[in-house]
Amino acid sequence: MIPRQYDDLERYLQPGKVLVIYGPRQVGKTTLIQEYLQRTAWKHRFASGEDARLRELFAAERLDLFLEYAAGHELIVIDEAQKVPGIGLGLKMLIDAMPALRIIATGSSSFELAGQVGEPLTGRKRTLTLYPVAQMELSRMHNRFDLREKLEDSIVFGAYPEVVSASSREEKSRILHELADSYLLRDVLALDNIKNSRTIFDLLRLLALQIGGEVSLSEIGTQIGINYKTVARYIDILEKSFILYRLPGMGKNPRTDLRKKSKYFFFDTGIRNALISNLNPPALRDDAGRLWENFLCVERMKRQAYHEQFANFYFWRTNAQKEIDLIEERDGKLFGFEFKWGTKEPKPPKEWKEFGPDASYTVISRENYLDFVL
Repeated sequence: MIPRQYDDLERYLQPGKVLVIYGPRQVGKTTLIQEYLQRTAWKHRFASGEDARLRELFAAERLDLFLEYAAGHELIVIDEAQKVPGIGLGLKMLIDAMPALRIIATGSSSFELAGQVGEPLTGRKRTLTLYPVAQMELSRMHNRFDLREKLEDSIVFGAYPEVVSASSREEKSRILHELADSYLLRDVLALDNIKNSRTIFDLLRLLALQIGGEVSLSEIGTQIGINYKTVARYIDILEKSFILYRLPGMGKNPRTDLRKKSKYFFFDTGIRNALISNLNPPALRDDAGRLWENFLCVERMKRQAYHEQFANFYFWRTNAQKEIDLIEERDGKLFGFEFKWGTKEPKPPKEWKEFGPDASYTVISRENYLDFVL
């Protein structure tokens, strides 16, 4: 078993509140829950959103039936809760009527997109997001030497649990292509009347080829034959589905002066590489530097999220193409990070000094990346 950041769910559970666990498909939410239920002393009831009887129960919106369902239990767990119509209102009714009850609800992208738990559970929920396996999680089972040995595999094949656990490159490749072709877009295509999976795949492939570069939504739309607004809507869905991660540009005032263009990275580099059918090692690639940038940006984001170190993330680029790959705005300070796969260590652009003496600058390479992501 791969140790996960939220292994000890007990510390996040509170009576009278719903613990909502988001995350993409196949990231390990159900396994996390099942492992916890084997250890907990709470008398619990587990159900899946695919259970027709559960869907009928919540569709009825009858408090007496909810109370019968939960009677004698201290913990209710509903997996894949996005498949249950009216889940938010039903959980609110349960919590209000049984304030000592604890509830866990897990869901992939459509759970958040449908907005079912937003307004009904205001003030009655705590939210966690489980990402593909982070380097900081792997550090609980591998030392730094081993993490460095596995670095290239992490960059090429990504961090979905089943991929990380696979024993051969061939098996990792098979699992990745199955994930990219089947599982990840299942929720996306079911939403918002998206009928054409080919359009979504074409959009993702174009974005996969442009990681590390500023993206023009108008140009993307022209290339795949859809308008700007449709591109923006599809990308918004892909972000909320934990497939894409948007990194906005930053001007001289990070709070008010954002550049119009953004960069888009993939939450998992393996999915990105599967989409463009390139699982070669870095030495045989012409995109190793951009892949390294994607890997480090997302690993840093996961690290900060899991440590609850809240920060805003940007990239910075001048009209003269001077740039810094990642800006982290935290506690009123700016931290600039430049990512280099090669051995050459660049100096900070002189324009960076305009942000003040407290704006730091650090080059992240293969020598020091573990300090950055752990």
